[in-house]
Amino acid sequence: MTTSLIPLNTNDTDVPYDENQKGIKNHERAAKHHEEAAKYHYEAAKHHEAGNHEKAKDSTIKALGHHCLANDHQNEDVKHHAMNH
Repeated sequence: MTTSLIPLNTNDTDVPYDENQKGIKNHERAAKHHEEAAKYHYEAAKHHEAGNHEKAKDSTIKALGHHCLANDHQNEDVKHHAMNH
């Protein structure tokens, strides 16, 4: 079974500039935190491989923090879309 996403409003030409900028910033911030989380996950894997589990734990906690921050920005964007479409 495949699922496709259908936009609620296909007429995006009436989105105010300020609202569009909020959406752009939310996506950029979420993406940056996803990139940071990935960096720390790779770092944790290398620490585990080297047998340094304490450092791996620290990297994992940092990764989780960035995942949480990315999620916050994604949630803001979802709220923004839900209110404006």
